[in-house]
Amino acid sequence: MTTVQSIYNFFNKIAPFDTAMDFDNVGILVGDKDKAIKRVIVALDITDLVVREAYALKADLIISHHPVIFNPLTRLDSNSIPYKLANLGISAICVHTNLDMAKEGVNYWLANALELNVVGALSYYECKEMKLPLGLVGFLSNPYTPEGFARYVKERLDCSGVRFIKTCNEISKVGICSGAGGDLIDKAKKLNVDAFVTGEIKHHEILFASENNICVVDAGHFKTEDVVILPLVKMLSKEFSDIEFIKSRECDDGIKYLV
Repeated sequence: MTTVQSIYNFFNKIAPFDTAMDFDNVGILVGDKDKAIKRVIVALDITDLVVREAYALKADLIISHHPVIFNPLTRLDSNSIPYKLANLGISAICVHTNLDMAKEGVNYWLANALELNVVGALSYYECKEMKLPLGLVGFLSNPYTPEGFARYVKERLDCSGVRFIKTCNEISKVGICSGAGGDLIDKAKKLNVDAFVTGEIKHHEILFASENNICVVDAGHFKTEDVVILPLVKMLSKEFSDIEFIKSRECDDGIKYLV
């Protein structure tokens, strides 16, 4: 019998929960660890639409990257996602920064999507006498112009649009950090990358990149992280052949572009 705890134990091997960053909230956040499961939805976020989808498909568990409970709860409103999950008997396991930094985690699959030949980490997070990779650095098989590289990222990540800095250099060496990785731009500079791909970057970080001739490609938080979901479905399906794992069709950030 496969239980919620069985799934937790699997993730604890490939992305140990105790390696999550201090601010994070990961693990079994809703439900009974001993509950038997038969069908699981895997999604980047647990939104109202994802909860409805899970209920319609009679799923017992939702696995998400972003925590469904992040800040301490002072009140459990009946319209809140945690309340709805508990009320419907749907459990939730959230695997966040521990999955970002895992060997085959979010950044690994972002690099894979961009077909980078990875040579090392962009930076490191020190945890329990270990150095875990914060972002990755790699080389493209073929160099691109900045605009050509931005188009390449857009196509490889299936983005509706991207923002990019048009620099004067050829793009070969690339730094990446999924999600909100803009604060690593100084690390990217020290490693002499030609381009830096991330999902969120602030104005002053953009100016820093421009001044240092680094082609930033902002592909959006969702698109730089959703790349991990389908590989997780395949990995989990192989590990637990008695369970049906389904990539959510309803999980989306809703971002549209006007140009």
